[in-house]
Amino acid sequence: MNAPDPTPPSPTVAAARRVLAEVFGYGAFRGQQQDIVEQVIDGGDALVLMPTGGGKSLCYQIPAIVRHGGGQGVTVVVSPLIALMQDQVGALDEVGVPAAFLNSSLGAQEASAVERDLLAGRLTLLYVAPERLLTPRFLAMMESLHERGLLGLFAIDEAHCVSQWGHDFREEYLGLSALHERFPAVPRIALTATADDHTRADIVERLQLQDARLFVSSFDRPNIRYTIVERDNARTQLLRFIRDEHEGDAGVIYCGSRKKVEETAAWLQDEGVPALPYHAGLDAGTRKYHQDRFLREEGLVMVATIAFGMGIDKPDVRFVAHLDLPKNIEGYYQETGRAGRDGQPADAWMTYGLADVVHQRRMIDDSPAADEFKRVQRGKLDALLALAEAHDCRRVRLLAYFGEASGPCGNCDNCLHPPTTWDSTDAARKALSCIYRFAQHGRETQGPRSFGAVHLIDVLRGKPTDKVGQYGHAGLSTFGIGADLPEAQWRAVLRQLVALGHVVAEGEYGTLALTDAARAVLRGEVRLQMRVPAAPVRGRSKRGRAGADAAGKGARSAPADLVGPQLERFEALRAWRSGVAREHNIPAYLVFNDATLVEMARRQPGTLDELGQVSGVGGRKLAAYGDALLEVLGSS
Repeated sequence: MNAPDPTPPSPTVAAARRVLAEVFGYGAFRGQQQDIVEQVIDGGDALVLMPTGGGKSLCYQIPAIVRHGGGQGVTVVVSPLIALMQDQVGALDEVGVPAAFLNSSLGAQEASAVERDLLAGRLTLLYVAPERLLTPRFLAMMESLHERGLLGLFAIDEAHCVSQWGHDFREEYLGLSALHERFPAVPRIALTATADDHTRADIVERLQLQDARLFVSSFDRPNIRYTIVERDNARTQLLRFIRDEHEGDAGVIYCGSRKKVEETAAWLQDEGVPALPYHAGLDAGTRKYHQDRFLREEGLVMVATIAFGMGIDKPDVRFVAHLDLPKNIEGYYQETGRAGRDGQPADAWMTYGLADVVHQRRMIDDSPAADEFKRVQRGKLDALLALAEAHDCRRVRLLAYFGEASGPCGNCDNCLHPPTTWDSTDAARKALSCIYRFAQHGRETQGPRSFGAVHLIDVLRGKPTDKVGQYGHAGLSTFGIGADLPEAQWRAVLRQLVALGHVVAEGEYGTLALTDAARAVLRGEVRLQMRVPAAPVRGRSKRGRAGADAAGKGARSAPADLVGPQLERFEALRAWRSGVAREHNIPAYLVFNDATLVEMARRQPGTLDELGQVSGVGGRKLAAYGDALLEVLGSS
């Protein structure tokens, strides 16, 4: 055992540790949190890259509390979403920290009350959207605070929004450089969960953080299991995944269009899965109602476009599913990171097919952006496709994208069930040859020179369709040369040829054409190894409706090893928490998260002192809930 460090902590670290324990109820910092907190409390700038669920909020909340206690004023937190502000302020209120937000959800009288508290120095943290922060009125208030020494810190959350290279660029973030220009002596901390090299450099330049200390935590979320499946019947595949793995769990399902969101949510409801839609086309009241239900109710599934989720702090989301391919790895990582924020096992599941690849490439090609921007976006898409088509560990490839080396994780689909691969060189050459023959035949007959995947597969398999007859393709030398392979395998070949850049899909109908890279494959200079397509999924899951009824809500909320009296205590604690949450009109996890309840159930503390040793039980919550908790633990 290592001997304890005899060096006493600095006054800054000692103060931060006291806040961590007394306010938030945690015994120790995680990872780089202590170094980040020390840097900011002492007045230094910081750029923090930390995965979702890694504890980013504490990195500015603890400095805010320490600096405010030292007479250095309020921390202004720049946040892009109303829901995130409300969530954070609610959590701070539960632990006794004076905090507020200014956004469009407040009436004039409420906003005026917040402004009075701000100018009087009564707030420790104020959350505000960038567009409000940069108004002359708000800048004047900050000038007033600064003149009186009451402007202590700027925290810029979701900092990747400032970058045009990022996956969630927001133009209003560009104006945040004014903070450094107007208040150069006020320290700043910028935080994000996702930023590749391009995005990171953009954040530094646009926010003028050249002198900031950079903190890059591991991007690994070992509790998340990554699974990517070839699309066969997406709805059937999704329903089987939910019923077999996540019956009764909270989850988020991402779709690429508003229409698909609405249709998928309605279909899930018909199948007995409690689901709600969320997208920017819904009116603000409906979006708020659905989001509030998702945060407060257990076992609800949100079907959404990417308009939903950034900054949502619900810790017990057990799965995130994608029914459409995201634009890049940053978006995929950010969205999947909304699962398992409590550190408990969670799933990131995605299904995709050739249409996704065609659609994403066409969106890039048809955009009015500059050529350099398009080039970067194609590279980002290629990296995501490489992840989707990988035969090896998904996590290794995901982390490598962010510059982090790792070994096989043992917790992704490829590690758990290594895919079978096959030498697909000959099949690829047949497909490429057929595409070439289409173009040659079209020139000779003055007809179309390119066709989509369905017709190409029909010709390769020798299927005498009306379209084959119409264009005389039965006479091509490639007609029927691929009859030995099933349709699903040909779809996989074409998808991977597009993903590898040997074939490009063009126009509104995604007709296929060769790229320069195809020549090396046709000449036999490049050999290709591809995944063998998985067996199609048909019909209902093996548990079906009976499984849904038997499982009930929250079936997987408790860890598998929590059994007997411990499980009974956990369920009793959850029931108590639900009552408190309803009484306070807040999400249940703001009372205590599941991890804290699990520790209580395991340890069964019998005194207030013992209860105070449980991670997540700070002084304010111990005083507010301690006696009630001991009663629940003693009677269960």
